[in-house]
Amino acid sequence: MTHSTTAAATLPKAPTPHLHPGPLPGDFYAYEDLLSDTEKAAIGRLREFLRTEVAPIVDEYWARAEFPFQLFDGFAKLGLTDWADPASAQDKPSNLLQGMIAMELAHADASVATGFGVHTGLAMGSILACGSAAQQRAWLPAMSRFEKIGAFGLTEPHGGSDVAGGMATTARRDGDAWILDGAKRWIGHGTFADVVIIWARDAETDQVLGFIVEKGTPGFSATKIERKIALRIVQNADITLEDCRVPEANRLQHANSFKDTAKILRQTRSGVAWEAVGMTLAAYEIALQYAKEREQFGRPIGKFQLVQDLLVKMLGNATASFGMMVRLAQLQDAGVYKDEHSGLAKAYCTVRMRETVSWARELLGGNGIVLDYNIGRFVADAEAIYSYEGTREMQTLIVGRSVTGLSAFVG
Repeated sequence: MTHSTTAAATLPKAPTPHLHPGPLPGDFYAYEDLLSDTEKAAIGRLREFLRTEVAPIVDEYWARAEFPFQLFDGFAKLGLTDWADPASAQDKPSNLLQGMIAMELAHADASVATGFGVHTGLAMGSILACGSAAQQRAWLPAMSRFEKIGAFGLTEPHGGSDVAGGMATTARRDGDAWILDGAKRWIGHGTFADVVIIWARDAETDQVLGFIVEKGTPGFSATKIERKIALRIVQNADITLEDCRVPEANRLQHANSFKDTAKILRQTRSGVAWEAVGMTLAAYEIALQYAKEREQFGRPIGKFQLVQDLLVKMLGNATASFGMMVRLAQLQDAGVYKDEHSGLAKAYCTVRMRETVSWARELLGGNGIVLDYNIGRFVADAEAIYSYEGTREMQTLIVGRSVTGLSAFVG
């Protein structure tokens, strides 16, 4: 018995998300034109970096569940976070530009976007929002250059959505230091981060405090979570804290309750919604290219009415999600956005993302489940984006409370 290679030879080349310098094909309403020329140039440099440095390697790193540490040098050269250095003369980028950066990253790969967001949005964001001026001067210069990498320890083994009221990790004052005890789970970069922002409940006041825990601190240990089926590049860790002694100088001086933690999550939750838009756009573009090149019954499948119907529904999801995020960024830049705005965006955009990547997988048939055709990675990673930074159900309760004036939270 012999095995024919004829069928494989007639397959279209593996489609990839948009990889040329111009606007994204999925940006049907040209939202990118809302950026200034300087902002467009920054997006163009990032797009080129993702095309040359990420796209060629991402499938192999995803398959091996390894992190491409060389990307940190690339991010540093792009200068996307130079503004966060207290000594920098740069202005903070607009929320629209920051959102589109997150979108572009996820358009290339959700794990890379998540890794960037963990370091810049969660770890650096905690120091920016809750650190003293001295703490910002001490940590942010090296972190903005990706010389020191940060992680964010909030979720616990038995506490996810209820972590605000059910946090079990404790902090006990002992002279000029604090003793941390407890455990954290799903901590991105946790296995290698130079600093981890640990949130713990003050044993005396019952308030949630934040701490900068440095790599190598006695009593701190991290173990990689294995056998993941999504975001495989991200090195998530289980963290254990046993009599972990942290100096008072490393306590975030302006983190005095969970309300301060929530300020950070409100911002990063919108970043996850932007990532969902990036994945939605990528799924549409992969499916569009495939539909033009894949032939069945003697013609490209893009000539079939049902395929065009599917593509238009995908484009509609992408366009609606993109438009929602543009408006959210405008509200953020105006300083008038609220938790419910981020909540609705995260819930809506991730649902549309999950739907769209599923349709793209459907359009690619069997080729949709192998890494060679890209969409399989997006389908798997979408499951994580859908759930983290607050599940859809929790976001609906936040938005529902806002619109009705009635809380449906339990407890």
